[in-house]
Amino acid sequence: MAASRRRARSRIPLPARIRRLDAQVAARVNERTTGPAVDGFWRGLTRAANHGKLWFAVAAVLVALGRPRAAARGLASLGLASLVANLVGKRLVGGERPALTSIPVSRRLQRTPTSPSFPSGHTASAAAFATGVALEWPAAGAALAPLAAGVGYSRLHTGAHWLSDVAGGAAIGAGAALALKAAVPALKRTVPRDPPTARMVDLPATDTGEGVFVVVNPGSGRGLGRPEAGPLLREKLPQARIHELQDGDDIAELIGRELRSERPPTVLGAYGGDGTVSAVAQQALAEDLPLVVFPGGTFNHFAKAALLDSVDATLSALAAGHGREVDVADLQFGDGHEVTVLNTASVGLYPSFVEEREKHEKRLGKPIAALLAAIRVIRRGDPLQVRIDGERRAVWSVFVGVDRYYPVAVAPIERRRLDDHLLDVRILFAGGRPRTRGAVALAFGGRADALVARLPFLQGPPALDARTVEEITIEADGDDPGYAHDGEASTETPGEPKRLRLRMRASALRVYSPPA
Repeated sequence: MAASRRRARSRIPLPARIRRLDAQVAARVNERTTGPAVDGFWRGLTRAANHGKLWFAVAAVLVALGRPRAAARGLASLGLASLVANLVGKRLVGGERPALTSIPVSRRLQRTPTSPSFPSGHTASAAAFATGVALEWPAAGAALAPLAAGVGYSRLHTGAHWLSDVAGGAAIGAGAALALKAAVPALKRTVPRDPPTARMVDLPATDTGEGVFVVVNPGSGRGLGRPEAGPLLREKLPQARIHELQDGDDIAELIGRELRSERPPTVLGAYGGDGTVSAVAQQALAEDLPLVVFPGGTFNHFAKAALLDSVDATLSALAAGHGREVDVADLQFGDGHEVTVLNTASVGLYPSFVEEREKHEKRLGKPIAALLAAIRVIRRGDPLQVRIDGERRAVWSVFVGVDRYYPVAVAPIERRRLDDHLLDVRILFAGGRPRTRGAVALAFGGRADALVARLPFLQGPPALDARTVEEITIEADGDDPGYAHDGEASTETPGEPKRLRLRMRASALRVYSPPA
């Protein structure tokens, strides 16, 4: 009866199937016996959130921690969400709240709300504040997410709202924060970048391309508005030999043929993304030749770390003969075959996570996109059974970076140095931890995981382990996990056993790079 009457005052009534679902969920929540301590906890949480008091207190803590922008964005999002929920949602949809007779006495609030039911203003405020904070400080947003979800559930537990009220409030809150972000973009926190410390060396200088052989991947960076690479390099370096890759070309064979020619190159070059550069770098290492890198891919992680943000920057370093000795890593498979790693290698769901995050980050911003991607890839994946340096572990992923990467997360973004002489390892453990722990650690890193681990229902040892080593071995202890390196992924690991061994090669590669 109560469910059928609840939208009597609605201008826009909810569909019948939603009203039925509301009634079913309310009946299930109300029939559970939880005890006075639990009931008191949820009543206390819902009272703490009255008039946004809880979130103003959290904002004060954020200010004390030196994050006033996160506090301000959270409160501004809360204000907008409250406005939309009360002046739009309650007037257009509204409806009757659950009947008191259906709520256990121990759960009832001292003062029964009299405003229209849809949406839940408490939930709208909670979701808005947590989302707004996450846009400025992802780790804090991740820590606040369970608290915001708890406020939403408290409205069901105390019988103040129906499920659709809570869901509608959450959507309004998150939407308000994202709308505010579109109007006032979040400030990107800039982290001071260490000046490159890799030792400068003198390399052959040329402004015409004499002695240079460049492999061009014409498919790299397509659609980014760049000019065609082949004609551009032939114009800038008229004496260089330029080869544009075609279907079936093997980079090692191409370079080997050039080295056996009458005029073997003294410099090897690559125009393309990290995968192309990595393949050419392997040949440069084998022949002890310097490498010139023209950033032509979508992200160009290695080129950016070497201060090569544009083709002109590379041309300037080549003309001046400026270079650096930088770290790389050898990746050896079970059959003894080796490839050169410039940036990163990984097994597990890391490549899928990065791909999923990049689909959404322009539209949602990196923090929300990261959380969405983490939830999706962990929900549809299974932990890997591997041996890491001989120790059996259940993991979601293992990331290995050449030199240190930042931030300390499962999926770090930035390499600031070229000569740390260490491999940066990030292991996301699975084991008996809830998948929620894995998703939070994957999206926001170890600090967020440490905060979430303090919650009663998610306690346990850290999900993320970060360490630095000079060598690491990862061997499948079950199905072939596949691997990825420098943006190239494979579902099959070559050779038997299915093993990856990464070894640091300090200052092994000479690369053209401008002075700091």
